[in-house]
Amino acid sequence: MSRSSSLRYYILSRVLLAPVMLWLITSLVFLLLRATPGDPIDALLGPRAPEAAKEALRAQLGLGKPLFLQYLDYMGALLRLDLGKSLTSKESVWEIIGKFFPATVELAIVSMAIALIVGIGVGVISASRPNSAIDVGGRLFGIITYSIPLFWLGMLLQLIFSVQLGWFPLGTRFPVTVPAPQGITGLYTIDSLLKGNLNQFFIALYYLALPSLTLGVLVSGIFERIVRVNLKQTLQADYVEAARARGIPERKILVNHALKNAMIPVITILGLTLASMLGGAILTEVTFSWPGLANRLYRAIAQRDYPTVQGIVVFFAAIVALSSIAIDVINAYIDPRIRY
Repeated sequence: MSRSSSLRYYILSRVLLAPVMLWLITSLVFLLLRATPGDPIDALLGPRAPEAAKEALRAQLGLGKPLFLQYLDYMGALLRLDLGKSLTSKESVWEIIGKFFPATVELAIVSMAIALIVGIGVGVISASRPNSAIDVGGRLFGIITYSIPLFWLGMLLQLIFSVQLGWFPLGTRFPVTVPAPQGITGLYTIDSLLKGNLNQFFIALYYLALPSLTLGVLVSGIFERIVRVNLKQTLQADYVEAARARGIPERKILVNHALKNAMIPVITILGLTLASMLGGAILTEVTFSWPGLANRLYRAIAQRDYPTVQGIVVFFAAIVALSSIAIDVINAYIDPRIRY
């Protein structure tokens, strides 16, 4: 089988497996929500509400049906791309996603940009000076940033830079005293630039600074370790030695020859890390009170809001599944050594 045929077969198999994965995740979340203690009716009406009112609301929301019928109803709606309505706000889950997801995307993109700049920069500097104090410092940087708990560092930085020094704001995305940027993307930085309003742009960056720097620096440790290890191996390859023998300057060897090959594994980690930032940013958003979709998911879990939790989890799972397929395809085209 030729490489193009095997690649097409692999892509087709991944695309066919993606709905199965989403079904398994959806079913697991559906069952776990109903297996955990607590009643969403109590969360809505309070534990002291009359039993008649509770039963009436339970019947109205379809929660009085047998579990199997609830599951069939939900899966039928999901096949129609209907994620349901929130039990607490009565909004459509799609409306909730449209309202809160742009904040999560903006935080993830800015944090990823910081992680790439810091991680690749430290990794390249460390790998280009092996067995030196700089190399040891790079290793320590990777270990420390990878192991520090995000919630602990986030709270510490807020106490220092927001509470004590007052350098950064707390618990919001944009000041309530200033009109927020309005636009089609929902990303305040992009919408303010599209309208040419630099004041709103810098305000949005200012409010993004502390959470994105915290998340970006911690994630940068992943890229630092990958770049440092792969670049060290690449710098010892035969073709690099041949380039040195031809008298090519070390800087050109590093940038034009070694770094390109060392960056191939970074692409895989980049896509998966960005997908995980979009789908698993609960700690970041809750720690910084960032009004994103992951923070909304946390509130929905606390309120026992079944449709909202299920809908957001399915949405995040779809992002991860599609990102994984896209990364595999991109890697296959970038690196001809990959076989499927």
